[in-house]
Formats: sequence, structure tokens, C-alpha cells
Amino acid sequence: MKSRENAVRVKEFAVREKRRRLAQLDLMIAEFNRMADDLTVQIESEERKAGITDPAHFAYPTFAKAARVRRDNVLASRQDLADKRAVAVEEVAEAEGDLARAEALDQREGRVATPEPVRTDPSAMIG
Repeated sequence: MKSRENAVRVKEFAVREKRRRLAQLDLMIAEFNRMADDLTVQIESEERKAGITDPAHFAYPTFAKAARVRRDNVLASRQDLADKRAVAVEEVAEAEGDLARAEALDQREGRVATPEPVRTDPSAMIG
């Protein structure tokens, strides 16, 4: 009985850990989105100040160029995290399925393994 309870606890821990990892990925993706949006605003501001929107122009602001590179890197990192998130979603679903199977097995075996209470006839105890 203890091994079944331990197996269920291990599965519950795995589900909690995978959900925590998924939540962390969601937070990081949101942060990268915010950073990319901030960089886009900075790029647009620099382009408005300079009056040049073509990055290939010789007088394009250096800060805007650097911000574009950084934004592209942030967006690439965000995409990488999004790919990892997709894998993490599958892992959570798999872990939840494992937990459900372990709980069902525990319940099924728990009912079978529980012995029936012994009924004694009070008149048989006279002695």
C-alpha cells in the first residue's frame, strides 16, 4: 500500500513541477514580449527624431540600429521559449495522464486489497 501511495505522490510532484516550469516559461515569454515592444517604441522614436526609417541609409541612427539587433535577438529568444513551452505543455499533459492512471490504479487496488471486516456472532463469544 505504501508503494502505491508513494507512486501517486511522485506523480503529483512531477505534475506540480512541470506546471511550475510551464508558468515560468509563460512569464519569460511575457517579459520578452514587453522588452521587444519597448525596443520597438525606442526604434520608432529614434527614426522619428532622425526622419530616416531605412536602416540601410548612411545616416540611420546608430542607437536605432543597435536596438533593432537587440529586438531581433529578443524575438528569436522568445520564439525559442515558445518552442520549449509547446514541449512543456505536452509534458504536463503526459504527467497529468500518468497521475490519473496512478490514482485510478491506487483506488482500484485499494478497494481490492482492503479486507472485509470480520463479523463475529455475539453468541459465539460465550465461553
